[in-house]
Amino acid sequence: MMLKACCPSQTSWPMMTAFRALSKEHADLTPTAGRLARYIQIERDIASAQEMLQDVDMAELAREEIASGENEKTQLENELQRLLLPKDPDDERAAFVEIRAGTGGDESALFAGDLCRMYTRYAATQGWRVEIMSESPSEVGGYKEVVLRIEGERVYGKLKFESGGHRVQRVPTTETQGRIHTSACTVAVMPEPDEHQAITLNPADLRIDTFRASGAGGQHINKTDSAVRVVHLPTGLVAECQDGRSQHSNKAKALQVLQARLQEKERSERAALEAATRKGLIGSGDRSDRIRTYNFPQGRMTDHRINLTLYKLLFIMEGDLSETVQALLHAQEEEQLKELELGAV
Repeated sequence: MMLKACCPSQTSWPMMTAFRALSKEHADLTPTAGRLARYIQIERDIASAQEMLQDVDMAELAREEIASGENEKTQLENELQRLLLPKDPDDERAAFVEIRAGTGGDESALFAGDLCRMYTRYAATQGWRVEIMSESPSEVGGYKEVVLRIEGERVYGKLKFESGGHRVQRVPTTETQGRIHTSACTVAVMPEPDEHQAITLNPADLRIDTFRASGAGGQHINKTDSAVRVVHLPTGLVAECQDGRSQHSNKAKALQVLQARLQEKERSERAALEAATRKGLIGSGDRSDRIRTYNFPQGRMTDHRINLTLYKLLFIMEGDLSETVQALLHAQEEEQLKELELGAV
């Protein structure tokens, strides 16, 4: 008897997609369900302990159990409040991180390179994958501009507060008098658009140029016009990619970045309208917002939005961003809780 080769049917792919969605929802809800179950159990334990107060011999033990239960109950209430806060659906997405040198000339380009290294090192600690989408190296080192694509678990959710102005204070290697210089870079973190929800690009609105890639890449990349620049004519937004070896691959990547920038432009405009009536603690993520200062002589990093100062700058520049990221996420949760409280009044 002949057996037909087993292969996935056309209907199995939608089922797999639904299965993955349900698995993710289950994973998201499991911590909340676990804490709720514990909360209910503690309420029962407290009620039982209160009945024990009638027994003179057990009263002291009962009071201890009630006090301990009430403390844990309060802690669980706070945890449940945070777990039930509205979540940004983009938090789970991969992200594009754009770093651009600003004021400060060569020192700003060197600092852009330092920031690129910092995010790359942090990504490694999280098990994320980093890909350079485009880069414009500076003659002295670092970058005039570099765009990274970072993929992994909750990439955008952890990096979204990095958007804004980053200022550095240090003595440049070229400074003979030992004077401290101040320079700046801007960072923009954009979620990778969902393929089904991405902005539709009208070919008539695009100008696509090809050019010879510069920088590292070997003989092949220097002999072919494989680099691609895409200009969105209505907005003037530009995206380019020269990292891949084929023009087709670079065009696809440049269009990805352009879609992310258009989506981010819409998000920023919405945030600006909201900021007109309410100024969020974390800010709008606009490039003009000065969010952080890196002071090398003092070994200090200060995040101005939440008044966080850490004296471990060298570790931070090597990718130790976890404490900063957690503090920003916690500040966002506090802000959301306050909004809910005000809305309930």
